[in-house]
Amino acid sequence: MIAAPEIPTDFTLLQESETHFSSDTDFEDIEGKNQKQGKGKTCKKGKKGPAEKGKSGNGGGKPGGPNRMNGHHQQNGVENMMLFEVVKMGKSAMQSVVDDWIESYKHDRDIALLDLINFFIQCSGCKGVVTAEMFRHMQNSEIIRKMTEEFDEDSGDYPLTMAGPQWKKFKSSFCEFIGVLVRQCQYSIIYDEYMMDTVISLLTGLSDSQVRAFRHTSTLAAMKLMTALVNVALNLSINMDNTQRQYEAERNKIIGKRANDRLELLLQKRKELQENQDEIENMMNAIFKGVFVHRYRDAIAEIRAICIEEIGIWMKMYSDAFLNDSYLKYVGWTMHDKQGEVRLKCLTALQGLYYNKELNSKLELFTSRFKDRIVSMTLDKEYDVAVQAIKLLTLVLQSSEEVLTAEDCENVYHLVYSAHRPVAVAAGEFLYKKLFSRRDPEDDGILKRRGRQSPNANLVKTLVFFFLESELHEHAAYLVDSMWDCATDLLKDWECMNSLLLEEPLNGEEPLTDRQESALIEIMLCTIRQAAECHPPVGRGTGKRVLTAKEKKTQLDDRTKITELFAVALPQLLAKYSVDAEKVTNLLQLPQYFDLEIYTTGRLEKHLDALLRQIRDIVEKHTDIDVLEACSKTYHALCNEEFTIFNRVDIARSQLIDELADKFNRLLEDFLQEGEEPDEDDAYQVLSTLKRITAFHNAHDLSRWDLFGCNYKLLKTGIENGDMPEQIVIHALQCTHYVILWQLAKITESSSTKVCLVPDVLAFTILCDVLMIFSHQIMTGGRDMLEPLVYTPDSSLQSELLSFILDHVFIDQDDDNNSADGQQDDEASKIEALHKRRNLLAAFCKLIVYTVVEMNTAADIFKQYMKYYNDYGDIIKETMSKTRQIDKIQCAKTLILSLQQLFNEMIQENGYNFDRSSPTFSGIKELARRFALTFGLDQLKTREAIAMLHKDGIEFAFKEPNPQGESHPPLNLAFLDILSEFSSKLLRQDKRTVYVYLEKFMTFQMSLRREDVWLPLMSYRNSLLAGGDDDTMSVISGISSRGSTVRNKKTKPATGKRKVPEAEESSSSDSIWMNREQTMHTPVMMQTPQLTSTIMREPKRLRPEESYMGVYPMQPEHHQAPLDYNRRGTSLMEDDEEPIVEDVMMSSEGRIEDLNEGMDFDTMDIDLPPSKNRRERTELKPDFFDPASIMDESVLGVSMF
Repeated sequence: MIAAPEIPTDFTLLQESETHFSSDTDFEDIEGKNQKQGKGKTCKKGKKGPAEKGKSGNGGGKPGGPNRMNGHHQQNGVENMMLFEVVKMGKSAMQSVVDDWIESYKHDRDIALLDLINFFIQCSGCKGVVTAEMFRHMQNSEIIRKMTEEFDEDSGDYPLTMAGPQWKKFKSSFCEFIGVLVRQCQYSIIYDEYMMDTVISLLTGLSDSQVRAFRHTSTLAAMKLMTALVNVALNLSINMDNTQRQYEAERNKIIGKRANDRLELLLQKRKELQENQDEIENMMNAIFKGVFVHRYRDAIAEIRAICIEEIGIWMKMYSDAFLNDSYLKYVGWTMHDKQGEVRLKCLTALQGLYYNKELNSKLELFTSRFKDRIVSMTLDKEYDVAVQAIKLLTLVLQSSEEVLTAEDCENVYHLVYSAHRPVAVAAGEFLYKKLFSRRDPEDDGILKRRGRQSPNANLVKTLVFFFLESELHEHAAYLVDSMWDCATDLLKDWECMNSLLLEEPLNGEEPLTDRQESALIEIMLCTIRQAAECHPPVGRGTGKRVLTAKEKKTQLDDRTKITELFAVALPQLLAKYSVDAEKVTNLLQLPQYFDLEIYTTGRLEKHLDALLRQIRDIVEKHTDIDVLEACSKTYHALCNEEFTIFNRVDIARSQLIDELADKFNRLLEDFLQEGEEPDEDDAYQVLSTLKRITAFHNAHDLSRWDLFGCNYKLLKTGIENGDMPEQIVIHALQCTHYVILWQLAKITESSSTKVCLVPDVLAFTILCDVLMIFSHQIMTGGRDMLEPLVYTPDSSLQSELLSFILDHVFIDQDDDNNSADGQQDDEASKIEALHKRRNLLAAFCKLIVYTVVEMNTAADIFKQYMKYYNDYGDIIKETMSKTRQIDKIQCAKTLILSLQQLFNEMIQENGYNFDRSSPTFSGIKELARRFALTFGLDQLKTREAIAMLHKDGIEFAFKEPNPQGESHPPLNLAFLDILSEFSSKLLRQDKRTVYVYLEKFMTFQMSLRREDVWLPLMSYRNSLLAGGDDDTMSVISGISSRGSTVRNKKTKPATGKRKVPEAEESSSSDSIWMNREQTMHTPVMMQTPQLTSTIMREPKRLRPEESYMGVYPMQPEHHQAPLDYNRRGTSLMEDDEEPIVEDVMMSSEGRIEDLNEGMDFDTMDIDLPPSKNRRERTELKPDFFDPASIMDESVLGVSMF
């Protein structure tokens, strides 16, 4: 059969076979109609010699000639895109497409093959085309090299990887085309030693290309071609076997009845089939050794996955030829692949083999060699791989139980507790197949028995034993969920479980131990919960899914079955295990899943009464919190007003609470008697009764029993005396807590609106105080242990607080001028109301100042500054000041956000064609002017914040393009008129920087516009250009004067300049604010202006790496974080990603002396280093803004460097 893959990879196809069938030959033809017409040295039919290549065909005059294919013209020897386009669309029937190509091949095989070659080239995403000239005179390697040169790999996408609807089905259509092509050609064309030789040679060459698209596409094509050939070889093998049987049958006949002619025909047909099979084997060997052997370890995981997937198909399809260790080893080796995608293909390929039990004998050696690897893959980091590994081991287990050792099985068993449900379900199926699917022969006679004698009884015990041995008792719900899909009948056999708990063991049967009974009750509870809720336990699912109609019906049937069984059995179970806290706690949860209507419809009221009596007895016997809370929840589940049993259950509950409350009051009175020392017995009685009351108060409203007074008296006595037992205090506090919660619930449910206003205001104030108390400030002073108490309000709560302020504080005076009795308030009441509103605003602003809520929420407050200046101006201004001390940049962004909100509100009211002289727009401009004044006179302190404000403003102005085109201004362009109010706060060098940033948004046409609608842009540009023309000369004069400074005061020596490395400067030359090539000039080329220093000196020439970066001294306390637009939002220079060069900060003792030299620092061209991050900035000494402090003009002009 197929040669072993170890032989040399020379895949030259053999030329010995001469069989040629017509396109419709049937393998069963025994009449000799399709015999070869000759044999010997003559060429095969259709075979061309080297000199004939490209010259065959019927001439150009026929429809199928070299200039036409399928009726489409061919121009200049370039094949059209028909095959590729048809396959890409995937709409036409592939059979007809292949038939058309075969017809074309019969007319002129060179033209048809050229079309097929270009099809593979185009499917790789290559724009190049193989011409007829190239096909005739160039080798495949030369053609591939030429196509590689024309390949455009810029995008990196090609048809097999492209997204979109038109490429979604391309891969399947591409594979289908190859399969149909071989199937249609399997009787004649593939044996002509021309078509297949050419295609295989081309695909082998492309699969070795450095271009990923060629390699990926050709490997997929070659593997699918191999798969199709394997199918042909399989058919040939079947026909050879049939022919051999016919020949043997004919030959075994007696001589008189033997047909010699038929024997000769059968012998000839067998020979032809053998020759064809040999030729097919040669083709498959060529593909396997030329493509698979190299590509199964390709660098690209997708290519490796294709190879493994296809070899799995070959071994499954033609196991006699491929299912041996020579081919299995490739799958075994690849199971160690680094990519989960490839490992997954290995496992799925093996699953197809192990599923067929007839192939197990051929897999024994592979199983023994790679079993350990498969077992280890159950813990694969890729969940999909782990799932398939477990499923593969399940198939191995089914094929032979002796293969897997006990240790191997245990490695899978524990995965039933996995949090990933598919892994757990697969492990559950493995567990079920191993331990629960076998049935003893004697069980066949008791299949119809129920309860303890049913065949499931032993299986339930096995499940309990497994659960206990796993030592993960708290995960019974996970075990049940893992086996729910494969062992539903077993897990829903509640009658059997109930019998094992209640009935006495049979003769010779070992009874369940106490531990086993507890485990069985827990498992039973989990199965009931799973059946009633129909969703996996917590951690196993992404949420509740919508049930289908069938699932809903199953759920209702299960709940009915559960109720009918356990409504009768539960009182008996509680009576039997009433003293066992663990068992009782689990059993008391069952009524939560009952259909309570069945108590009435099924006439089961007496069993309900029995259940209530048992619960009452359990409350009296137990003081364990879990048991008491389970009793409380059971009463809560049964006390449903929708059902007729409510009155019966409510009476029983009230009687129980009455007795507990009376007993508690009586015990408390004795316990708190003055002058008597309470003994331990009294304390225990009080504590146990208080535990019962507290447990019930958690789920039931016990307000009518007035428990608050009793607990208050108890706690007050404990505080006064200091000798109250700790547990009594804890449960008294908890009970009091429940009393308060129930009272709050009543208030919340109240629909009265008359008492809403005062509670709302009070609640707002209390909430603000609570948020303040439990904010991050609680940890200051080294109190890190209080971190669990820190609460940060979410965005929805912050929005509700802000909405309350806007609705109750920023209102007109006339809207709040009515008193409760409807009479007009006097002046005093108005002042009182204003005072209350101011308190509300102050409470919210305090949250902003202490960063309890986000600072951007202050935007809605700041925009009211002008409108409500008389009422709240001082509060808002102080909030601005404090927020600026916290974070200057964020404060500036909040101010500009408030202006943007006002601008958008104006647009919504008036549209984009508003009048810029309108009061509304003028009001926004006036507010911007007031905001600008709050930045004070120290421009250095606010330098970075002002720059960020301009950046955000510019981006907002150009954010909305005009739908009418670029000839019309952006919709928000008028906002630049508002933004210009802040231009005076920019340093001169920063004005130039902002101007450069503005130009990034402007087109050349915008700069030429002079219409009125463009006035905001012109005025804003002019505000940035004002005072910025003499920047460079000021730098030169500054450098010159600094060089001649005479220091008259005692100063520290200045630190030396740090040279900026050239590499650093070059890397950051695109990241600085200003484009140095546009804004800097050689200093010696400029005339030095008149200086004001007392000593004149020529300007020194700067080193290139220093450029114009200043090295002037500055006091540390005035150091401000340099500008960095990369910190928030998009950077100023949005295409900059390199670090910005950082200058050296020199000693600042002699700053005043340098300032007195008359140097104009404001006009320096600067390179800004990266600003400090937020944490570093908050660690700086806060600079408290004082508008009354007017600094010396020279100080205000100091540069950052």
